[in-house]
Amino acid sequence: MTPFAAPVRDLRFVLEELLEHGSLSLPGFEEASPDLVEAVLEEAARLAGEVWAPLNASGDRQGCTRREDGGVSVPDGFAEAYRAYAEGGWNGIGVAEALGGQGLPEVVASAVQEMLHGANMALGLCPMLTAGAIEALAHHGSDEQQATYLPRLVEGSWTGTMNLTEPQAGSDLSKVRTRAVPQEDGSYRLFGQKIYITWGEHDAAENIIHLVLARKPDAPEGNKGISLFLVPKFLVNADGSLGERNDVTCAAIEHKLGIHGSPTCTLAFGENDGAIGYRVGEEGRGLNHMFTMMNEARHKVGVQGIGVAERACQHAFAYALDRTQGRSPRSGRDDCAIADHLDVRRMLLSMRARTDALRALALYCAAQLDVARHAEEDAERAAAQARVDVLIPVVKAFSTDQAVEIASLGVQVHGGMGYIEETGAAQLLRDARIAPIYEGTNGIQALDLAGRKLQRDGGAALAGLIDQVEATAAALAADAELAPLGESLVGGAADLRAAMAAVLEAGADPERGADAVQAYATPFLSLAGHVLCAWQMGRAALAATAAIANGRDEPFYQAKRQAADYAIRQWLPQGRAQRAVIEAGMASLAAFDAATQ
Repeated sequence: MTPFAAPVRDLRFVLEELLEHGSLSLPGFEEASPDLVEAVLEEAARLAGEVWAPLNASGDRQGCTRREDGGVSVPDGFAEAYRAYAEGGWNGIGVAEALGGQGLPEVVASAVQEMLHGANMALGLCPMLTAGAIEALAHHGSDEQQATYLPRLVEGSWTGTMNLTEPQAGSDLSKVRTRAVPQEDGSYRLFGQKIYITWGEHDAAENIIHLVLARKPDAPEGNKGISLFLVPKFLVNADGSLGERNDVTCAAIEHKLGIHGSPTCTLAFGENDGAIGYRVGEEGRGLNHMFTMMNEARHKVGVQGIGVAERACQHAFAYALDRTQGRSPRSGRDDCAIADHLDVRRMLLSMRARTDALRALALYCAAQLDVARHAEEDAERAAAQARVDVLIPVVKAFSTDQAVEIASLGVQVHGGMGYIEETGAAQLLRDARIAPIYEGTNGIQALDLAGRKLQRDGGAALAGLIDQVEATAAALAADAELAPLGESLVGGAADLRAAMAAVLEAGADPERGADAVQAYATPFLSLAGHVLCAWQMGRAALAATAAIANGRDEPFYQAKRQAADYAIRQWLPQGRAQRAVIEAGMASLAAFDAATQ
């Protein structure tokens, strides 16, 4: 597999020129500076490229092994690579200093996470889940729980998991059956089984802290009966040392299409006397508390997809520049690099433009998270949170759908060699394919956007974002050279505004509203993703044009303008077609019956 070079130059472009390091001006980040951020990115790039990336292919080939004692061995080198990450303080990069973290903005943490997922997605899943556990405990854990567990989770010597799914309870968590039996000392004994638990058992850290959805024996049916429990792999003594092994074991590890280096486990709670656990937060509000962790994870899954897309880009570019075949349309000479052929150029530019656009949108969302958490004014925080609520399902679903397409194009660039495992292109496609599925399938993300988020405020937050898209289109139109981009972008904004009105109107139908939202949700999210990504590339085109006028780094900025032109005038029209899909109605879907086919 081609060596991985973290995209530090483009990350800096987004942070410095598109976002103008806005997060650094927020309360709480006074000690951070652009120079510090640059140093963080460079050091993270070294870790990603030199330590994590070389293990990606070997980890895929070797996979994980369940031992006779129920433990799991991760691929060779993974434990050492994780420890290098933890000992470097990376696990706490976005965690508040009061909790023992580095206290850097979320937008910087997200940039680092993209590098690590691009280097080694399977390994990157471990700290990704731990970050969610930290967030959940920081918001909902008791003082004692925070004092006992957060320091070790933040430093990375302990890792965290999220335990939702059961054999009979996939996306519908109201069907969770794991039992939590109260004990006289205030603890609980848990009995049940959870499946698809990412990094649910491993030998890379001292302890694993499972956050588990379960219900008391007398709890009501449905979501209101579900509570959240903390179940450590090893019990923790009063002095913080590790005690005996808890009654939670790995019953099996899944044999998966991709991410072979990530142990995805079936966990059995209470095979003997019951797994000792402690309730987190309020009784009956487990789903609400878990969503703190899930929202954190959903943004990170989008970032994860972008990381894999970036690596697929690098892999495809390297192959296309090295592989010779056919006559060059540039020089007319035989045996040219296939990167000269216009169809291959189309694929490469499509991969690069889309990856850059997705990155810019995900980091914009992360910057809004910073504002929502740290701005001084309540109104400013609330407005940013409303934008985040709309953007997270788009970042998660659109980025991961596109990552699969980008990785698939990477295979296509390689031709037959791409279908051969030894080249590494196939692994990236296999790894990327899980991202549209976990942390809430992309269909669920689309329903969240078109249903709950859009209907809740009548589309106000999304309308505000469309206003910003139109403002960028106007700025493009004011530049004679960029005017065609402005024309295309303003058309996309109009399509999204019209589609939003159609979905809101359909959703208000007292008889068919819920069905209509389900029918239109996925094309609506796709349209929103295309328009919002094109908006970011419009902003990139403006920034690049200004930089060139000032005589700065012309090759990088010319390439950025080419990517922006492709994204807005050739990729955006594909998304705009989704308006026609929505306006075509749902008659065929309503009439379709799979049993008759």
